[in-house]
Amino acid sequence: MTQGRTRSHGENLTFDTLVKITPLGQRVMAREIAERSSILRLVATPLSIAEISARIGVHLGISRVLVSDLAADGLVAVSETATGDARPDLSTLERLLNDLQAY
Repeated sequence: MTQGRTRSHGENLTFDTLVKITPLGQRVMAREIAERSSILRLVATPLSIAEISARIGVHLGISRVLVSDLAADGLVAVSETATGDARPDLSTLERLLNDLQAY
């Protein structure tokens, strides 16, 4: 999945970074390995890395590495949270907490 890496090659993304598929990602989605393809399907609408992690059932650190790799390949676009200075919503924090407690 991450080839044993705990850090990404690209940007150091935060758990609340928003992720959305690019046109290139849409074209190559079917040819990607399972985890990458799952992420690409999920981010047809923007999702945070924490939400991606909870939905595909992998550790937050793994999701960060996978998303960073997808971004480096031009398959997803990443951006700061849409909420700006506002606090994260409760469901995002609960999913993050559950993911962290699982490990």
